[in-house]
Amino acid sequence: MIRLTNTFLIMTKKFFLLFLFLFAIIDLSCGSGHQRNAPGEYHRVTRVIDGDTFVIETSPGNEERVRLIGVDAPETRRTRNREVGHYAEESKAFLSKMIENQMVRLVYDVNKYDRYQRILAYVYLRNGTFVNAEQVKRGYAVVMTVPPNVEHAETFVRLQREARENNRGLWREN
Repeated sequence: MIRLTNTFLIMTKKFFLLFLFLFAIIDLSCGSGHQRNAPGEYHRVTRVIDGDTFVIETSPGNEERVRLIGVDAPETRRTRNREVGHYAEESKAFLSKMIENQMVRLVYDVNKYDRYQRILAYVYLRNGTFVNAEQVKRGYAVVMTVPPNVEHAETFVRLQREARENNRGLWREN
């Protein structure tokens, strides 16, 4: 009986280790999780759409839209559901000045794409500037947390509170 129990435990441990190994391989190959892009991989920003969305060149002749994770900027265009937002042009202009024609590094959270097939990313300039955080810190965007992409949510909330308390951007008293 003891021999059978020991054999069962050994088989269970082997199965568990095999399961962990296979799970790790599948997870790495599916591209889910943090920072699945190659470290140091930069893309040129070709144009800015609004204060939280822009276009990058992924390869010669190919472009993709990128949406900043964790922030929401006012809409620059009227749509069926939304009017042009207060401070929209200023938000777009600030982002344009910061990143247009610049090389940016994208860092992903849990989900890499949204329902519109835009890349969801935390965005960094070569000098280390955290673009998402700058938009909130300067008052050009507000916090918009959409789980499961919440890695920097607390930082964004703190920066928004500081922007509001210091009357920056959207929070400026007219």
